[in-house]
Amino acid sequence: MAQDSLEASPSPRKRPRAGAPRRATVPQILNAAEWTFGTRGLKGTRLEDIAKVCDIPKGNILYYFGSKEDLYNATLSRLLDVWLTDADHWLSSDKDPLDGLRGYIEAKIAFSRARPEGSRLFAQEVLSGGHMVQDFLRRELRAHVARHVAIFLEWQAKGIMAPIDPTHLLFLLWSGTQAYADMQVQYEAVLDRTPLTNGDYETAVETIMTLVRPLFSQLASGVSESDENKTLKRSL
Repeated sequence: MAQDSLEASPSPRKRPRAGAPRRATVPQILNAAEWTFGTRGLKGTRLEDIAKVCDIPKGNILYYFGSKEDLYNATLSRLLDVWLTDADHWLSSDKDPLDGLRGYIEAKIAFSRARPEGSRLFAQEVLSGGHMVQDFLRRELRAHVARHVAIFLEWQAKGIMAPIDPTHLLFLLWSGTQAYADMQVQYEAVLDRTPLTNGDYETAVETIMTLVRPLFSQLASGVSESDENKTLKRSL
């Protein structure tokens, strides 16, 4: 999985001030903001709440980010950069398709497990109309999807991938992995355990791979029976 450097991505509306102290302070602020915005939403969050979580005076937050909205945008930008970087790393024509898809799914599940508030923050933003991310959705994300659709179409042209709509396949991968953060409470209730276990997250990866693998029947023909039965064995 591509590593998040914890350096803030520039806010779409205002670039935070640069300087040596920023390298230490900004990640602390953004970590607190991700948790607080993801838990309470934009409207339900005050800068005082974030300052309390990260134990930094409110004035310091305003020094690096001019307003709550600027901080919100920078927080969104950082987590979206991680998601796009993971996809660019794993969904590559240089990689074996099944290895790349497994790596991508594992990275997405790992993010949902480690940073569920970040995933929920984005979900809340989209459900509220996505006003803060419209430019990202229509420009950067659209171009990002187009790059990966081109890779899927290349695999299909080579006869190694079934003729499935690549864009909707990406939608399926996004929803199937991010749900382990966004719907965590529901999953814990159904499975009757809190928190979800290592086995639950491993089973999530194997279940999604069981759905994806038949799209690459030529590549999957060498998969052993034990690999195919991982999900069933793990659930016993």
